[in-house]
Amino acid sequence: MADALKDMFSKKFYERLALELNKADKNIHPHKFVKDVTKGLDALSLNQRMRNTSVVLKQHLPTDYKKSINTLFKVVPEFKGFYTSLLFPDFVGQYGHDDYDQSMEALKYFTQFGSSEFAIREFLKRDLKKTLAVMKKWSLDKNHHIRRLSSEGSRPRLPWSFNLDEIAKNPLLTQPILEALKTDKELYVKKSVANHLNDFSRINPEWMLKVVNSWDRKNEDTAWIVKHASRTLIKKGDQRSLAVFDYEKNAKLKIENWKIGKLKIMLGDNFSFSFDIVSEKTKSQKLVIDYAIHYQKKSGELAPKVFKLKDLELKPKKTVAISKSHRFMDFTTRKHYPGKHAVEIMVNGKSYGKKEFVLVG
Repeated sequence: MADALKDMFSKKFYERLALELNKADKNIHPHKFVKDVTKGLDALSLNQRMRNTSVVLKQHLPTDYKKSINTLFKVVPEFKGFYTSLLFPDFVGQYGHDDYDQSMEALKYFTQFGSSEFAIREFLKRDLKKTLAVMKKWSLDKNHHIRRLSSEGSRPRLPWSFNLDEIAKNPLLTQPILEALKTDKELYVKKSVANHLNDFSRINPEWMLKVVNSWDRKNEDTAWIVKHASRTLIKKGDQRSLAVFDYEKNAKLKIENWKIGKLKIMLGDNFSFSFDIVSEKTKSQKLVIDYAIHYQKKSGELAPKVFKLKDLELKPKKTVAISKSHRFMDFTTRKHYPGKHAVEIMVNGKSYGKKEFVLVG
């Protein structure tokens, strides 16, 4: 993903940015800005391009921080919804620590055009208590982008960012934010709350389960959050998490007629498989069916990735036929390597067998 995203920080993008900066502040010279910001661009990674942009902006914007922010306020609407919009809060995260209040207002504003989730962590790292107090207020904001920032920015294990170990050690620090958002109707917010809790399911599952068990799951939005927050524990077959959703703790079933479409596939092919789940119990069983693809890594080792298949209620002595087609294609988030692979069937977190196949290079 980084390789694809870094290409958004292209010369063409910087030429557009330079024109917008010049509209907002005539003292900024477009040609000079583009020349400075694209120097050595090809050799820079995604994060390096982002940070380099902030550094060059600092050189071209007014020396007065408030005036710089005012200029960026005028420019950011032109880049709404693009990954490149993250450069505006990145500038704040790097250079705004001597004007805390102005920076909080800037991050609150900028997050409505992209996300300030990474930049706010620079302030959490320096003054956790003060910044969490601000984010608690954000969790009550009318704008869902701002509410989402309160949860996403304070996640203990936010991908592509540094860990917040103090929050990881003490989940009570962000619990007020999660409590404020547990009935939020916006999917964008609900996903963040679920991911925040899922972080804790890996760090402190006892606390996480205690929290979700205390929430009223009759509320459909809360129920959605709890289910998605519990996905890692459910995939692991954690009995406490299975109990939250009344999944069968002691499933009695067998897998029959398990077939895979091809023993050898090529990149771009659909890998298909099918099987029957046969009940061996005299009462209905609530099941969550997953499958794991054990991918060949560059090192030659296999690494499993679990995918959701379906939830079902298996009636007594009944058989349910299940089939799946899984596309093997390189994505920005995953590169495939030829060699031995495997598919594994998981029911309520328990393995019901594995079959090998080969990805041909």
